[in-house]
Amino acid sequence: MWKILLALAVSASPALAQVDGGTAPGASGDMDEVRREVDRRVESAKKEMREEMRAQLATQSAAQGWNEEWVERNRKLDLLELNGYFRVRPDLFNKFDLNRQPDPSGYTLWPTSPLSNPVLPSQRTQIGANMRLRLDPTLNVSEEVRVRAQIDVLDNLIWGSTPDYAFAMQQRLQFGVFSNSQNAPVAGLNSNIDSLLVKRVWGEVSTPVGILRFGRMGSQWGLGAVHNDGNCPDCDYGETVDRVQFVAEPLTGFYVAPALDVNLAGLTSSQQAGQGAQQTNVPYVLSNTDQTLSGVLVLARRDTEQQAKAKLESGQAVFNYGLHFTYRVQHRDPVAFYNSPYGSVTNPSNPPLNANGTPGTPNPYDGLVDREATLFLPDLWAKYERKAFRIEVEAAALLGTINNHFLQSNGDAYSQSLSVTQFTGIAQGEYRFLDGQLRVGLELGYVSGDNSPGRGIYQGRTVGTAPYYNTPQYSLDGPKYTCQGALCSDSTINNFVLARDYRIDNILFRELFGGVTDALYLKPSIRYQVADGFDIFGGLLASRSLYAQSTPSGTDPYLGVELNAGVSYQTEDGFFAQLTYAVLFPLSGMGNPPGNTTAPGLDTAQALRGLAGIKF
Repeated sequence: MWKILLALAVSASPALAQVDGGTAPGASGDMDEVRREVDRRVESAKKEMREEMRAQLATQSAAQGWNEEWVERNRKLDLLELNGYFRVRPDLFNKFDLNRQPDPSGYTLWPTSPLSNPVLPSQRTQIGANMRLRLDPTLNVSEEVRVRAQIDVLDNLIWGSTPDYAFAMQQRLQFGVFSNSQNAPVAGLNSNIDSLLVKRVWGEVSTPVGILRFGRMGSQWGLGAVHNDGNCPDCDYGETVDRVQFVAEPLTGFYVAPALDVNLAGLTSSQQAGQGAQQTNVPYVLSNTDQTLSGVLVLARRDTEQQAKAKLESGQAVFNYGLHFTYRVQHRDPVAFYNSPYGSVTNPSNPPLNANGTPGTPNPYDGLVDREATLFLPDLWAKYERKAFRIEVEAAALLGTINNHFLQSNGDAYSQSLSVTQFTGIAQGEYRFLDGQLRVGLELGYVSGDNSPGRGIYQGRTVGTAPYYNTPQYSLDGPKYTCQGALCSDSTINNFVLARDYRIDNILFRELFGGVTDALYLKPSIRYQVADGFDIFGGLLASRSLYAQSTPSGTDPYLGVELNAGVSYQTEDGFFAQLTYAVLFPLSGMGNPPGNTTAPGLDTAQALRGLAGIKF
């Protein structure tokens, strides 16, 4: 339109000029000529405008197509959900060694500074901080198909542990005091692990009859005492399984989930040297007789979190329960294969050559141990909850046999078998006052033990003299059976070990023992909500072993009393923080072995633990 107006204005200019120049108004010929010129220019302007409009429409069409493509791509990118958290944990540990002397094998209760002694008691206080960024991405390929993963960045990295002057290729700095920066962790160079750890990846497919899951994933059940995926902000370990699972809901709220786990693959081509053309970039399993496989069946009645919350708010009860059953079998065990450095194992039929060209001694892998082991793990769980209280219980057993206890190949000869008979039972109760603002809880726990020396958390620890799987009396830890050759004077392994991320305290079991086993404990607790997101809490843990023989003292079952108190704060936008103080009063079960008259008395251990982070 603006072009038409411009054409009219331009066309009118000569006529006005002619009038001003003295042309007679009655000269109709001139005016007709002016009108014809105006019409010509208007038509020309209309034509140009139509061509320009067509060009603009074409441009808009092309732009619209590109825009739709970009929107489609952007929509797909938006289907990448990224969840997780970032955390920092400062810690202060004081006198965690309890002033105990080393056990008969030279192990100490807690690693301390080499300067720790009565002259420098301050060296028995350890202060530090670690961090972790956990990413839980979900790639939604469609509404029914997705890929999920768990990735840890700088996993439990200690602040200041990778300075730029340490383990550097270029020795620029001679004194650590000049170090101004930190390097990225590289496994085998300046750290035990790399900066980036891909811990889990699995796929999920929703079908009309259920959900199919396959890959490496976490495993969680009940209270998390036996199967714990380690997904809490303060967790460190987690149970990760290579699994194929199908979850069906035949009736509303009732679930059936069969699964197959590959716990141990056995010999693979990637670890076999000297195979020539048989080596490929794609590894494969060499034998199917040395695998450990588990069949899993889960039967459960469960409400979703939203359903349970709605029921409680409306005054209804929530009653959930179920069974998690595992059957595990292993025929042959490649013990030395997994105990050797990765890539160092060679074919036993093709031993390495000596310097003079003669056949050398075969590597540590000299065959498979004919294990023939079978384990059963039933795990029952139930929860009854109303708005004012909650009662939750979990009971599990680990039963089975290991027909050959040898840790090295002995042909097909069987040694005396070992039996596994382990039990655990945990009950939690909580009552809520002041509309849930004040919560009082009580937990009772029973974890079966074994009447042999050592706790049984680190059963692969090398202790004593050959055969190394005989744990000396008064040991802190070690194997829970005693064998000499093919015969065993103690052929039972009866101590149940709870999941490492199931924590009942902050010092004794979490740090000093490294896990919960052979224990009977009582744990009352209280939590009060001062304001939205701001809580204060406290608790007490009284514990004893079921057998005095497995305690550090070897003579008394009572372990200690631990007090815990703290504050926590969290916001709706994801920030969380917590500060906990713990003090352990060790009892006689933690003392030095009898007969050591020079051993000092036990000290009280203390801990101040912080936690701060952001959930997203």
